[in-house]
Amino acid sequence: MFGVAELFVQLGLITEQQLHEAYQKQQEGVPIPVEHLLVQLGHISEKDRVRVMGYHWGVPFVDFAETPPKPEMASLIPSELAKRHHAVPVAQENGKLMVALADPLDIFAIDQIRQHTQKEIEVLIATEEDIRNALRQLYRDSSAVDNTVKELIRDLGESTIQVAPNEEDDLSAEELRDIADDAPVVRLANMIISQAIVDGASDIHIEPTRENLKVRYRVDGVMLDVMVLPKRVQASLTSRFKILANMDIAEKRVPQDNRISATIDGKEYDFRVSTLPCVYGEKIVMRVLDKSSVRVGLDKLGFLPDTLEKLNEVVSRSYGIILVTGPTGSGKSTTLYSILAKLNTGLVNIITAEDPVEYELAGINQVQVNPKAGLTFASALRAMLRQDPDIIMVGEMRDRETATIAIEAALTGHLVLSTLHTNDASSAPPRLTEMGVEPFMIASSLIGVLAQRLVRTLCPRCKEPYTPDPAEFRRYGFELPSNWHNDTVYRPKGCEACKNTGYKGRTGIHELLVMSDPVRDLILQHSAAYAIQTVAVQNGLRLLKEDALQKVLLGRTSLEEIVRVIYSG
Repeated sequence: MFGVAELFVQLGLITEQQLHEAYQKQQEGVPIPVEHLLVQLGHISEKDRVRVMGYHWGVPFVDFAETPPKPEMASLIPSELAKRHHAVPVAQENGKLMVALADPLDIFAIDQIRQHTQKEIEVLIATEEDIRNALRQLYRDSSAVDNTVKELIRDLGESTIQVAPNEEDDLSAEELRDIADDAPVVRLANMIISQAIVDGASDIHIEPTRENLKVRYRVDGVMLDVMVLPKRVQASLTSRFKILANMDIAEKRVPQDNRISATIDGKEYDFRVSTLPCVYGEKIVMRVLDKSSVRVGLDKLGFLPDTLEKLNEVVSRSYGIILVTGPTGSGKSTTLYSILAKLNTGLVNIITAEDPVEYELAGINQVQVNPKAGLTFASALRAMLRQDPDIIMVGEMRDRETATIAIEAALTGHLVLSTLHTNDASSAPPRLTEMGVEPFMIASSLIGVLAQRLVRTLCPRCKEPYTPDPAEFRRYGFELPSNWHNDTVYRPKGCEACKNTGYKGRTGIHELLVMSDPVRDLILQHSAAYAIQTVAVQNGLRLLKEDALQKVLLGRTSLEEIVRVIYSG
């Protein structure tokens, strides 16, 4: 008979070594159950943990990402009761009501739901996050935003502070603060933020136009229109977000940026807020930073098995430089944080220099770069080297000085992680040379370059199988493998679960260049990126487009999606 911790090994989710690492942490005095430690260490996801706990207790697991509850289920359990017990009605069959709980052993909750519904209850288990999101979706009043906006406009009309559509510039700071503290605008701001979290948005855009105020979310890398609000709410809503971010609400002529920290449904979030003066008023963009999202193991980032094996070998080196490259929004920070989480064993001193510090990591010393105060990446790096580090992470190689100091650190026995803006892995060495770093230093210190992009994954609920014409792939420059014989691939369709986009979530596509002697020789000869790539491919490099094609053939994404991402950057 297996204990619950050993079940993770038996089911192939972790290795014996990873379980031993968790037990060791527990013995060192970390007072939490082993299964939670496995999540913290990045060895399993929270969904893995909950699924296995359900298996251990004999309770079926439900994944609301794949099977969201139907709207008509909301009538079976009152909103107040469902939210009090974190209970989601899932289905009704043969007189039984299936209810998902985060804690399926909560007898009190089950009894209360049974008494209210007068039905036999069959319990399912789901993650706390899925439960929270499902409750928000299920019991969301679609008219709530409309009612709040109407109330806000009525209050503005009754107020002694009269705000004409394009006259908010005339209001004083005190008047702006008064209308921003009004109850309806507070509710509206909270709705915009909470709905963004439910929808899995990475950014919230509040965009002023001539006639109205648009609210848009970036979900899975794509912009979606969410709300169109009357122009009259612009001054109060803009001021509300600026107050939350502790900005100067009277200053509308220059950009501002700051942060908001909030706990929503028991989960910690940071919002990086930026304002930009535009023709029709200030545009606000809020980057949503989910503090739990960085606790992602490398094996959850979409690496193909052989690429992950090579990357694990590279990051286990004791010195040298590892670079992660790609455009903005390609997931570089998540990859770096996942590498740091893997290396953060408690036996090494890890220091980072970031601009800004997006996520706080326990056990890691993080430095916020502040160029205005003279704390640049280069000066932070110099100071860090006097702090006896084993591993250093530099947010970005921006200039020759930073790159040179980082490379010297790697040559003197430190493991250095950083990012660089190049389109592919083979372009990284020539880019460093262009920045003024000596080729012999690059060849001696660089141990690996990981280029990556993010592609949307097909919605598991509605993705549609089809047999494509190989010419369709060749048209976009993708060569199908020789052993491929008109097998089935998938394309997006669209359903309620994915908001009719056909996609839900994102995964990485990767290109890992591991340094070899032939590549080092080319670097020393000042060779161009294409020459480095040619030799690297001969030595087994899988290009970004080849990795992307594999993700299509595995059914994770579509041809249209990889074409969109590969050819747009």
